[in-house]
Amino acid sequence: MLFSSARAVVAIALPLILAGCSIPGSNMKLDSGEAAPDVESQIEIKAITPSLVVQLSDQNDAPRATSNESLEAQLAQFDYRIGVGDVLNVTIWDHPELTIPAGSFRSAEDSGNWVHADGTIFYPYIGRVPVVGKTVNEVRDLIAEKLSRFIESPQVDVSISAFRSQRVYLTGEVLVPGPQPISNVPLTLVDALNNSGGVAEFADWRRVTVSRNGQDMAVDLRALMQFGDLSQNLLLQHGDIVHVPRNDNSQVFVMGAVNQTSVLAFGRNPMSLTEALAQAEGLNESIADASGVFVIRGNDSGDKLATVYQLNLENASALVLASRFALEPNDVVYIATEPVAVWNRLIAQILPTTQAIYYTGRIYDDFN
Repeated sequence: MLFSSARAVVAIALPLILAGCSIPGSNMKLDSGEAAPDVESQIEIKAITPSLVVQLSDQNDAPRATSNESLEAQLAQFDYRIGVGDVLNVTIWDHPELTIPAGSFRSAEDSGNWVHADGTIFYPYIGRVPVVGKTVNEVRDLIAEKLSRFIESPQVDVSISAFRSQRVYLTGEVLVPGPQPISNVPLTLVDALNNSGGVAEFADWRRVTVSRNGQDMAVDLRALMQFGDLSQNLLLQHGDIVHVPRNDNSQVFVMGAVNQTSVLAFGRNPMSLTEALAQAEGLNESIADASGVFVIRGNDSGDKLATVYQLNLENASALVLASRFALEPNDVVYIATEPVAVWNRLIAQILPTTQAIYYTGRIYDDFN
């Protein structure tokens, strides 16, 4: 409810913020008495060049973890611990009178030994046996030890016929949300998502969270699934909540001197600058200045509020750079209407838009 209210406030506030900004291409000018902001201290300006495209591409293609030693160690040591509600099957070889038959109308779950709320099961001759927190091997040894007073060298087998005590929960944009049981087969994040049918069409798989004991762990599912970054996978534990959010906040904004101002959903596949301009039906040739194609990208950390990338599309060969320049969620693509002769003046006009988008995104994140 709070998130819905925040969205409504932002939806109303954003046009008002932008209306008070001086944006090139919107036929609004800076007031004559308004002092230009200190651009250098707030924005980093970079020209989109072949070397920059290669640099950004190398960052995106940075080596990913091809192994997860911590996870592998946890999987190798995993041993299911019995909990309240589980159902055990106990078999004593050569003593069928101590083994409850399933019968033609009874399943193994119905005929097994239910773990009671006090953490015990009842077994003939030996009475109540504490089993909660123990492995099946530990329960087997305990029952064998107690039965040895009545049976010589009892051969005991213990198995779990129903896993009911431990589960994880999947919420959000998965095809089959809901609880999933933890069994004697360790359950990883990838396993749980596959069991749920995978992520839905509008999932933001860059910002998956796993909540455990009041702490949230961020998982980049895209890095895991597309780039094989195994460090993003983890072993799930009882009570974990896996949440896959919608991609409503992962958008690219295209504005200025384009034929169609657009808000583009950022899907699973990368979006290039060329694709964004194409979806906005290209530059408005009657007013656009092709030398002033800007990509405004807010900085989550660091001294600068944003980085502004500038591309000169007057040269047709620059389209190659545009096709290789990968956009990121919440980027603002802006096409200017005036020649970019004076950087500070133009960027001073773009800055308020950057601030509006940046702080709007911060509000969304606070309520997401």
